[in-house]
Amino acid sequence: MADRNKTLVTKFVLTGLTDQPALQVPLFLLFFFIYLVTMVGNLGLIALIWKDSQLHSPMYLFLSSLAFADACTSSSVTPKMLTHFLSKDHSLSLIECFAQFYFFCSSATTECFLLVVMAYDRYVAIRNPLLYPVVMFNKLCTLCICISYFIGILNSTIHVSLLFRLHFCRSNVIDYFFCEIMQLFKISCIDPTANMLVSFIFSIFIQGFTFINIAISYTCILFTILQKKFEKGRNKAFSTCSAHLLSVSLFYGNLFLIYICPESETAEAKEKIYSLFYTVIIPLLNPFIYSLRNKEVIGALRRVMK
Repeated sequence: MADRNKTLVTKFVLTGLTDQPALQVPLFLLFFFIYLVTMVGNLGLIALIWKDSQLHSPMYLFLSSLAFADACTSSSVTPKMLTHFLSKDHSLSLIECFAQFYFFCSSATTECFLLVVMAYDRYVAIRNPLLYPVVMFNKLCTLCICISYFIGILNSTIHVSLLFRLHFCRSNVIDYFFCEIMQLFKISCIDPTANMLVSFIFSIFIQGFTFINIAISYTCILFTILQKKFEKGRNKAFSTCSAHLLSVSLFYGNLFLIYICPESETAEAKEKIYSLFYTVIIPLLNPFIYSLRNKEVIGALRRVMK
């Protein structure tokens, strides 16, 4: 009753990455540059795949979908963070906060399932290259992408719907650089146990299910590659899959540390770094990880430039 008699919070204040005034402008310039490169890299990759007919294959269809998800992840977090670096007003409304988490959660969940589809796609391409066009036909690829986005939207809708049952009256300060769901649980004046349980179960299912499937796919790919007799084909397969594995390792490593590892094992300062990595740095790196070692993408870029 005492909590209910308090004034309910309708606005939140984000503390951001640092409260030191001297660092605000340098951090703004750094993250503005990162965001600019991220958007140019991801949207440029989408445009390149759309423009070059030689890249109209399932692998690049999935890659363009991943690039779009990365662009959405970065855009859900970085623009608001940039405005806070230059503004003294670090507040945002409850609806803005929930909307920010909604779009971030949708794109991050979608990326998990896109990585599964991409791993299966590589397995089919390496295991049965002659049957690849038959197995991975266009309608199936489009269906897989639609299902990935549907699960992402559904997951975020459930979480945000449950957030509306919480009241925030203890504090309106979120010690983070974006509206992260675990931080909202900390300042709720209603017991968030049910929300936390749903969040934990969904995290275990989504991250665990997708990671296990990716691990199985790449294990099968590894055995298939080792069985290849021709060194050229083996090196090409290794080159393609190593880029995929690097992206998967970076993405899942940070997600496991944030949403599955116990809080006692991860300090709050480290949580911000881990979150910064998968919300800002990974969307920056992904288009380059998938492109720099890909001769077909580099060749397409040269053709477009000419």
